Amino acid sequence: MKFDRYAIYYTPQGSLAEAGAAWLGWDVAHGQAVAHPEVAALDVASLTETPRKYGLHATIKPPFVLAEGTSADGLLAEFEALCAQLAPVTLDGLSLTPLGRFLALTPKGDTAALNAMAAEVVRGLDAFRAPPSEADLARRRQANLTLAQEANLNKWGYPYVLDAFRFHITLTSKLPKADLPQVTAALAPYITTHLPQPFVLSSLTLVGQAEDGMFHEVHRAALSG
Repeated sequence: MKFDRYAIYYTPQGSLAEAGAAWLGWDVAHGQAVAHPEVAALDVASLTETPRKYGLHATIKPPFVLAEGTSADGLLAEFEALCAQLAPVTLDGLSLTPLGRFLALTPKGDTAALNAMAAEVVRGLDAFRAPPSEADLARRRQANLTLAQEANLNKWGYPYVLDAFRFHITLTSKLPKADLPQVTAALAPYITTHLPQPFVLSSLTLVGQAEDGMFHEVHRAALSG
């Protein structure tokens, strides 16, 4: 399958992966649509429209077009080599959290090792990233970036990396603030039974975005450093 962009994700496994794929309506590991569950009185399809194409994931290195002179095979080989040097990360767990106007799963406990690992991936694979277009830069700058985020955008092609990185697994589109408590209360019984304690991040996933915009797993690699 041909991909327009690539990214490095953390993608859950086990029951959280299954529940999350159904919630979003897209199974990134198998590259296929999944029927939404019935959750209270929620319109799950509408709530998950924005994050659906990405699948259940936390972004480690944001989506990028391959740089001129690089190849998908070269990216895969370098990704595997990098993961072999990185150690797994263990945190206390995951919790359902409002982030601005959307809901996400965020880590409990000290995230220093997690943040350091993510930074290594951003730096280590950056030779494969083509510079963003002027349109992409302009779109990102509409978010009123801080000076640090602007510096990240210019150097790494994305504002929210390195010191601006915050690990999260997105579960909804942006919601009206007044709806957040209701959606949280309805979603919690569905998702929290699948949250691991402790949360061990032991692998990363190279994903690709197909022509229809949907992301697919290309390869999962264990962190074995």
